[in-house]
Amino acid sequence: MKQAPDRDAGIALLKKYNEEAFLLRHALTVEAVMRHFAQTRGYEDEADYWAMVGLLHDIDYGSYPEEHCAHSARLLAEIGADEDFIRSVVSHGYGLVCDVEPVHEMERVLFASDELTGLIYAAALMRPSKSTQDMELSSLRKKYKDKKFAAGCSREVIAQGAEMLGWTLEELLERTLEAMRATEQAVEEAIAAL
Repeated sequence: MKQAPDRDAGIALLKKYNEEAFLLRHALTVEAVMRHFAQTRGYEDEADYWAMVGLLHDIDYGSYPEEHCAHSARLLAEIGADEDFIRSVVSHGYGLVCDVEPVHEMERVLFASDELTGLIYAAALMRPSKSTQDMELSSLRKKYKDKKFAAGCSREVIAQGAEMLGWTLEELLERTLEAMRATEQAVEEAIAAL
């Protein structure tokens, strides 16, 4: 079984290189979403591994935004991450900042859901509830189609990720929204514990 780095060490490393609250929230959101996908896609025994890849996927972004993924291996070595783990982390930058192609389903899920979690969170903030709990898929679809909304979230990457997984865009939107709904409370608790 794949061995993930220790979570406490991962959190400490994340905080060391990413001081912005929104980056920490994003990391914790992607961690929870990745765990949810592992548990619902038949990879329950790898859920901790999937979650840690999600938690640490942007490990170097806060300190090296212009060289994203180029410093991940060096930083992750501080907590003893192995080559497979590092490869999985870096693969989410495929075609954007690196040429490490996502091949495992976990890497493809990360690639597909990373940008989308940001878009869904931005859409949630526009709601009176500030939550995904009452967000309808149709509302998310409208936000996705509006290129001016959350313009930093690449629709091309999201669509490419759905294609990599063999899912329709609709399936990716629905499954990621479901994952964020299911994990929203856990993410809030994790943020409060930082």
